[in-house]
Amino acid sequence: MSIKRFQTATRMSQAVVHGGTVYLAGQVAQGAGGKSVAEQTKDILSRIDALLAEAGSDKEHALSATIWLNSMDDFAEMNSVWDAWVPAGHAPARACVESPRLAAPQFTVEIGIVAAVK
Repeated sequence: MSIKRFQTATRMSQAVVHGGTVYLAGQVAQGAGGKSVAEQTKDILSRIDALLAEAGSDKEHALSATIWLNSMDDFAEMNSVWDAWVPAGHAPARACVESPRLAAPQFTVEIGIVAAVK
């Protein structure tokens, strides 16, 4: 079975497809670092949409999501954006955990997705 990698660098690939499944690296708000949790979440979900499309999938095919927040105090703010993004009837399995230290101090949200190829 083949493995396809997308946006590959020395350390990691942003997406990997194997066996009809797309695995995304955890995404942070490259375009909204230091901004509000809602703005970071919007930026991340936009990046996820683009990566899924590049890998032959979309949010309707999301199987699971892992969300890391610097503080669970931001849970409702993040969910306000997440809930608007998830298509009705297509919510993935999901975990959301508090992680006080993400990749860099300007990031307060990180989201990883696993999806089926369309």
